[in-house]
Amino acid sequence: MTTAILIWTGFGYLLGSIPFGILITRAMGLGDIRAIGSGNIGATNVLRTGSKAAALATLLLDGGKGAAAVLLARTIAGEQAALAAGIAAFLGHCFPVWLGFRGGKGVATFLGLMLALAWPAGLLACATWAVTAALFRFSSLAALVAAGLSPPWAWATTGRGDLTLAAAALALVVFWRHRGNIARLRAGTEPRIGQRKDS
Repeated sequence: MTTAILIWTGFGYLLGSIPFGILITRAMGLGDIRAIGSGNIGATNVLRTGSKAAALATLLLDGGKGAAAVLLARTIAGEQAALAAGIAAFLGHCFPVWLGFRGGKGVATFLGLMLALAWPAGLLACATWAVTAALFRFSSLAALVAAGLSPPWAWATTGRGDLTLAAAALALVVFWRHRGNIARLRAGTEPRIGQRKDS
C-alpha cells in the first residue's frame, strides 16, 4: 500500500467519523440523539425527534462525507485512493474513535460513497432503498435490501472486481450493524419509518 493511499485512508476515516447526527440535533436543541429511540446517530433515529429538517440534514451530510472522501481522493491521488478513502469513511462512520467506536449503521455513508465511486450502481442502490422503503415502510429492511443488491449492481454497471468486492464487504458490515433490526423484523417488533421505537 502506497503512502498516498495510507494518507487518504486516514483522511477518509477522520471525515467519516464526524457524527453529524449528534452535532445537528444538539445545534437544533433536540438533545442527545443517543438518548432517543434506538440511540443510533443516523438519520432514521434523528427522524424520531420529530424534526424532518434535522433528519434530512443528517442524511445529506452522512451521505456527503462518503462521497466527498471518494471525490477528493480521486481528484488528487487516483481511483485506488478513492476506493480506500470511501471504505475508510464508511468505517469511520460506523466506528468513530470520538464516540468509543460506537457510531451509526453506515447506510447513508455507504450510499454516498457508492454514488461517488460508480454513480449508476449508486443510483440503483438508492432506488432499491427508496422502493423497498415505500413498499414496506421499514428503513432497516430498505437498507438491507439496498446493501445486499449493491455488489451485483456494481458488477453489472462497471465490471470492476475491486468495487464489487468492496461493496460486498461493506454490505456485510451493514448487515452486522443491523443484526438487532433483523431480529426485530423477524419478531414483528421493528418500528416503521418515523415511528418512535418506544411507541
